[in-house]
Amino acid sequence: MNERSLWIRLGAPMLVGAALLAAWEAWVRCAELPKYILPTPSEVVATIFAQWPALAPAWLVTLKTMLVALAAAVVFGVALAALFASSRLVETSLFPYAVMLQVTPLVAVAPFIVIWIGWERVWLTQLVCAWIVAFFPILSNTTMGLRSADPGLRDLFTLYDASRWQRLRLLLAPSALPYFLAGLKVSANLALVGAVVAEFVTGTQVDNPGLASTIFTSQLNSDTPLMFAALALISLTGIITFFAMEWLSHLLLARWHESAVGER
Repeated sequence: MNERSLWIRLGAPMLVGAALLAAWEAWVRCAELPKYILPTPSEVVATIFAQWPALAPAWLVTLKTMLVALAAAVVFGVALAALFASSRLVETSLFPYAVMLQVTPLVAVAPFIVIWIGWERVWLTQLVCAWIVAFFPILSNTTMGLRSADPGLRDLFTLYDASRWQRLRLLLAPSALPYFLAGLKVSANLALVGAVVAEFVTGTQVDNPGLASTIFTSQLNSDTPLMFAALALISLTGIITFFAMEWLSHLLLARWHESAVGER
C-alpha cells in the first residue's frame, strides 16, 4: 500500500467523522437541547475523562469477554472446520446444528444459558453468549477455505504421497488462510456485540459490570452523557478491532495472495 493510498484510506473516514461530529455539536447547541436528551460530542468526551476511573474497569470487562470469546471461537471453529473438511459425513451431520445455533436470536437463548450456568457464574454466561455469535463465521469460512484448495495441487500432493500433516500445512492451511481471516474480521466484532448483548441480559447483578451494564445503570439514573460515553467506548473498541483485523490480514496475505498484493 503506497503512502497516498494509506492517507486516503485513513484520512477520508476521519474527515467524514469529524464533519458529522461538528454537525452534531452545532445542531445540539443551536437547538439548545438539554444534555439529558442529547449531549454534545464535547460533553461526551469530557464525561469519558471525568468518569474514566469508573469506565476503565467496565471497558476492560467487556474487552476481556470479547477477546476470550473470540479466542474460543477461533479454536473451536478451526478444529471443527478441519473435521468437516476431512469427512463429508461429519459435516452433513453436524453443520445444520451449527447453522441453528447461529440463526437463533441471542436474546432468546441468553436467558436459558443464564439458568443452565447459574447466576454465580455470570461472566461464563456472558462468555458463552459472545462465543455463540462469533463461532459460526470462522467455522463456515474456514471450512470453505479448506475445501477450496486447487484440485491440481491436491493431485500433486497425492502423487508425491504427502502425509496428512504435509497436506494440511503446505496445501490446505494456505488455501484456507484468506477465508479464515475474512471470517475473523466478522467474528471479532460479533464477539463484541455478543458480549454487550449478554451484559444487557444479565443486567447489573454482577460483581464486575461491563460497559453495557454502565449504559443500563446510566439509563435508570437519567445520566445521558455517561450513556453516550460508554457507547462511544464500545464503538471505538469495534473500530479499533476492525482495523486490527485488517492489519493482520494485510500482514499475512500481502506478499502472496491476490486479494492483498495490490495494496502493498
